[in-house]
Amino acid sequence: MTAPLDLLDLDPSLSEEERQIRDVVRQLVDDRVRPHVADWYEQGRVPARELAQEFGKLGLLGMHLSGYGCAGASAVAYGLACQELEAADSGVRSLVSVQGSLAMYAIWRYGSEDQKRRWLPAMATGEVIGCFGLTEPDHGSDPASMATRARRDGDDWVLSGGKMWITNAPIADVGVIWARTESGVRGFAVPMDMPGVTTREIPRKMSLRASVTGEISLDDVRIPAAAQLPEAIGLKAPLSCLTEARYGIVWGSVGAARDCLETALAYATTRTQFGRPLAGFQLTQAKLADMAVELVKSQLLALHLGRLADAGRLRPEQVSVGKLNNVREALAIARQCRTILGANGVSGEYPVMRHANNLESVLTYEGTSEIHQLVVGQRLTGLSAFA
Repeated sequence: MTAPLDLLDLDPSLSEEERQIRDVVRQLVDDRVRPHVADWYEQGRVPARELAQEFGKLGLLGMHLSGYGCAGASAVAYGLACQELEAADSGVRSLVSVQGSLAMYAIWRYGSEDQKRRWLPAMATGEVIGCFGLTEPDHGSDPASMATRARRDGDDWVLSGGKMWITNAPIADVGVIWARTESGVRGFAVPMDMPGVTTREIPRKMSLRASVTGEISLDDVRIPAAAQLPEAIGLKAPLSCLTEARYGIVWGSVGAARDCLETALAYATTRTQFGRPLAGFQLTQAKLADMAVELVKSQLLALHLGRLADAGRLRPEQVSVGKLNNVREALAIARQCRTILGANGVSGEYPVMRHANNLESVLTYEGTSEIHQLVVGQRLTGLSAFA
């Protein structure tokens, strides 16, 4: 018999290896994250370095990349890992996806052989933490207007500017920093201990509290020419990195939604009101049924995109479809589950409100819903509505 939420019996659609990877990550999360994540969230602190090293031992960091100590797993296997990580907390999944799909991928895809050998093996083990500096205080959805500049000075580059809302920044050892040059946007692998680099953790977050988020200031940071990512030419380079990370969100949001619905289902079948379980009322069953249908549709979409990725046929606008739909539906599920739990839905004893708060950030970062609507709209009409 399948699990109650696997209405369409999707498990046999996965290979034995994919199921094993999913189950191993689920067990790690159950052992290492779930017992503590509510406290991490409440305190606004997370042992990110310790977690990174544990995830590195399991091969989760950059797991879909090949070589340089990376596992070379399939896109579906990576997606399943993201699903299990975010079922615990979006911030924990963000740690893994920013490390692997943004910082590591940028170096793996656009870096020199020396840069790959220097950074990737240590990043794969979690000994070195990376961040991805694209968003700025005044430029989020419009990265083409970035104000950070890089100018040549002899054999060096000098970087000036600032980045904002950067996951891992306060603890990072290397930052993939994007800056405008005389010849367009370029990427740089910047050691975060260079003179002129300062970071500040962003306080008073109401979302993604079990994640380290910061601001980066670059005050005439002098780096050697060898720090430039030689193949990162133009804005398409950082945008391709975002596509990699958005793919993980397509799966991760399913995990958050599933955890909310599992919680609500367990609560509704054990909580008694008016002499019967909440799950015995028609209105409650209607809510549960609608959410379960949306969940399995999101799972099917994620799996389809994963198969396309493994076949080398996944396009950026298809990832936009996945992020737009799955995050939007996950947030709707979290909010509806909160209603089933009543007042207990806002308690930290249950994960539902934490997931809902986190998903508010996931809805916005790495492309807002509006941006993804425009991406899909451009694909449908052939017309750009971005400007």
